[in-house]
Amino acid sequence: MIVLDNNGTWDLVHLLANKQAIGCKWVFVVKVNPDGSVARLKVRLVVKVYAQTYGIDYSNTLSLVTKLVSVHLFIFLSVTNDWPLHQLDVKNVFLHGNLQEEVYMEQPLGFVAQGESDKVCKRQKSLYSLKQSSRAWFGWFSEVVQEFGIKKSNCDYSVFYQ
Repeated sequence: MIVLDNNGTWDLVHLLANKQAIGCKWVFVVKVNPDGSVARLKVRLVVKVYAQTYGIDYSNTLSLVTKLVSVHLFIFLSVTNDWPLHQLDVKNVFLHGNLQEEVYMEQPLGFVAQGESDKVCKRQKSLYSLKQSSRAWFGWFSEVVQEFGIKKSNCDYSVFYQ
């Protein structure tokens, strides 16, 4: 909840008469070590995606898939030219995308604001399992990396290079 709050993920508002709030739930995962002992406990807040309606809660979705030939090409070039090759893992990746659509969500169980139980969360940022989360994140990521002078490939939209 600290990450969600610090990121400005939503604003508490009264639900408009012509809008519908989507439910949410907590997903708990136990990560284990190879010996079976508990490594860490993880939790994330997800939207009940089956409640989203096309044209109301979302309009466009995007599945980020890099062409396998692009991956092979970059590995080949880096090995033959002795170039460094870096892989990127973004923590809380979907919490960084700005939503274009108006999406309202019920307040998370266990974190209902005192005295404001009649309000809902108007989403400002994407969240895991929203149909448009990957599109919102990719739009944000694409803008940021290009600000650093990294170029976007014309052949494969999910490949960036410098």
